[in-house]
Amino acid sequence: MKKTHPLFTALALCLAVTLTSCATKKDRYAGVDGDFVSGVPLPDRQDGAAFLGGNVSRGQFQPVQFGFDAYDVSSSEMPKVQTVAQAMKSSKNDIIIAGFTDERGTEEYNRGLGERRALAVREALIRQGINGGRIQTVSFGEEMPVDSGGGEAAWAANRRAEFGVIR
Repeated sequence: MKKTHPLFTALALCLAVTLTSCATKKDRYAGVDGDFVSGVPLPDRQDGAAFLGGNVSRGQFQPVQFGFDAYDVSSSEMPKVQTVAQAMKSSKNDIIIAGFTDERGTEEYNRGLGERRALAVREALIRQGINGGRIQTVSFGEEMPVDSGGGEAAWAANRRAEFGVIR
């Protein structure tokens, strides 16, 4: 019988342990996408098409505005979130929160920042007692500006999270 070199045995054992732990970690986090307040997984993403679709009513609520390169919901914007939470408590409709940025930064960075803004508003709604399963998020980044002009006023208007009510 042929003997196996101890180094090969050790490498094979390390590989087996690594692959097993990766599979376990992947399974453990399958479907969980970032709700750190209540542990409720985000619903399946339907991308931007759902937000722009015919079964979503937009403009019912004021958008939440953000500072430059920020994604925290400021205390001055919390009344907007509370208004949405109150409406959701008395309605069965779910919502989609879309995050937007100004034009500064790369497309990839802005898409990520828009997602962080939408998720921050989602977390604020969950803290107001809304079930996280009723809230979807999407990021458009710098796409779809409300003010296509340049300068601080236009940039400030574009740094927002908008609500879409699913009918």
